[in-house]
Amino acid sequence: QLQLVESGGGLVQPGGSLRLSCAASGFTFSTAQMSWVRQAPGKGLEWVSTIDSGGSTYYIGSVKGRFTISRDNDKNTLYLQMNSLKPEDTAVYWCQDLEGERGRGTQVTVSS
Repeated sequence: QLQLVESGGGLVQPGGSLRLSCAASGFTFSTAQMSWVRQAPGKGLEWVSTIDSGGSTYYIGSVKGRFTISRDNDKNTLYLQMNSLKPEDTAVYWCQDLEGERGRGTQVTVSS
């Protein structure tokens, strides 16, 4: 049974950093294309970043240069390093597989 568990969210001041983690189980993580998506208050779901099985990475323009997606296939874990956070990054963040399966999400709040 596929399971995705996000963690690492919290409250951070503008300019701060957080690292999100997504522990995956129940499928062959190493061959899976994985993504991070987010939903800000009152807005729709937004794709943030993707990493494919070969390690190629893709980002939405608003986070390029600030966020880094990575994976540890030995630990079946996906990461999102978020630096220079802005209030507009405030959202619930989910990791997602190619089929659109997501975990429960983790809240990120950027505020002074």
